[in-house]
Amino acid sequence: MAKIGFSPKSRQDLLDIGDYIAKDNRANARRFVAKLMEQCQRIGNAPMGYVSRDDLAQGLRMAALERYVIFFRVIDNTVRIERVLHGARNLPAILERDGEDSAD
Repeated sequence: MAKIGFSPKSRQDLLDIGDYIAKDNRANARRFVAKLMEQCQRIGNAPMGYVSRDDLAQGLRMAALERYVIFFRVIDNTVRIERVLHGARNLPAILERDGEDSAD
């Protein structure tokens, strides 16, 4: 099993998701963020079995959970969770902006 790490943006994504859901129901927010974290841990069992998204960014892979998409990279024996985003968002634009931010 690969080690799991989280980028600062993915950590913020999880906080934002929890805050958004908590506006309606704090308990549901905690449960859903826990499900997202569990999915991130499951990715470590077979990270190369998930869909490659080199079309969005080099080395990027993705896993879905309900309406959310977990984007990650495998670096050595570590899975780095890059972003956790709602699937209805403009994912290519967000990931392109992320790539521009890391080039600075």
